[in-house]
Amino acid sequence: MRPRSLSSRLIISSAIVSIILLAATGIVLASLFSAALERNFDSRLRAVLDGLLANVEVGATGDPELPSELVDTRFALPLSGWYWQVTPAVPAEGVGDLASESLLEQRLVPTREMLTKRGSDGVASFYLTDSNGASLRAIEQVFKLPGSERDFSVLVAGNFDELSDEVNAFRQALIGSLVLLGIGLLLAIFVQVRFGLKPLDVMQRNLSAIRQGTAEQLQGDYPAELQPVADELNLLIQSNTEIIERARTQVGNLAHALKTPLSVLTNEAAAQKGPLSQKVLEQAHLMRDQVSLYLDRARRAARAQGVGAVTEVKPVLDALARTLARINQDKGVTVGVDCEEGLKFRGEKQDLEEMVGNLLDNACKWSTHEVTVKAELMRDSVAAGRHWLTIEVDDDGPGLPADKRAEALKRGRRLDETKPGSGLGLSIVTETAAMYSGTVELDDADSGGLRVVLKLPAAV
Repeated sequence: MRPRSLSSRLIISSAIVSIILLAATGIVLASLFSAALERNFDSRLRAVLDGLLANVEVGATGDPELPSELVDTRFALPLSGWYWQVTPAVPAEGVGDLASESLLEQRLVPTREMLTKRGSDGVASFYLTDSNGASLRAIEQVFKLPGSERDFSVLVAGNFDELSDEVNAFRQALIGSLVLLGIGLLLAIFVQVRFGLKPLDVMQRNLSAIRQGTAEQLQGDYPAELQPVADELNLLIQSNTEIIERARTQVGNLAHALKTPLSVLTNEAAAQKGPLSQKVLEQAHLMRDQVSLYLDRARRAARAQGVGAVTEVKPVLDALARTLARINQDKGVTVGVDCEEGLKFRGEKQDLEEMVGNLLDNACKWSTHEVTVKAELMRDSVAAGRHWLTIEVDDDGPGLPADKRAEALKRGRRLDETKPGSGLGLSIVTETAAMYSGTVELDDADSGGLRVVLKLPAAV
């Protein structure tokens, strides 16, 4: 996934939300479990407290007494963590207290704040720590014992650390379960996003097929949310095709409409003698050249803006090389071709023939023995979602100084009047390449002559 792709955004955002929810669920469940253990522990302590109240009485001396021991032997083991004690609510001289054997001579002393918070039944619940450092859960309640008008504080405490293993086991099981659930959710999110966005991949492949010229419209059934988009794209493609066809028709009509009046002017001027007829003839030829130039440019622009045109490069290069080799047979110039099989230009065949034909024609004019044309895909160059190819035309002529190369690309510039031509070849190549967002560059050839590098969009 690309970092900024729609699928990665959906997966990452869903994963973050799921992790937060699972973490919150784990915290809540752990808290609920701890609260349930605490309530259950308090219930056990309350049972011991009720047993004490049923058995404790005030003796003749006014001190609390326990005629029979509790059944739970943990209260008899020294410092076992299980304790009970009965003490005067308000300390008074001469009034003793009573405690379990497990406390030995020690007493549990809760703070005032611990005893302040009581439930509706008058029971205070809190935590203490004994002399061994064990965490104690304790409950305390104030009663008037039978046979006495004095209030006594009855406190029962149990070792809460004994439940730590149970709490830890629950937390480990909970964490393991939530981790497995999280992994399952992430897999489900991944599958759901990939499945949900699959129609977009299909649409992208179909659009790519249209760009490569293997299809004319988006085919197939799309989900209800994407079908209107597909329909609008098909209408846009159809409208684009119709606009191009109308432009070509208008260009042809304009060419025919201007050709006849210009021919009449030319013929009439040629039939007359004098400065005026000569001037009319000169301007008519100039108008015809300009009309031809701009009509050709319009036709190239219309073709370049088309959708789906793809041309295989090697057959075009081979055909041009054979033609120019025959034309320049008297000079002894050979034209070699080095092109990858299957290399395709994303554009019209006529434009590729015009660009490469002009470059090869110029190269043959300046070459002494050999002209080579090499075409290859630019492997490491992808810009704006496009792949690119380069066509290099080398000759073994005198070359061109670096300070004159920019001038050579200008329209109508001829650096050597001894060579035939109009000076429009390189400029036409530059304009046509620019219509495809391509470029033309001049460099030194390995053979010592001039190298022209033509960069064009490729169909991959």
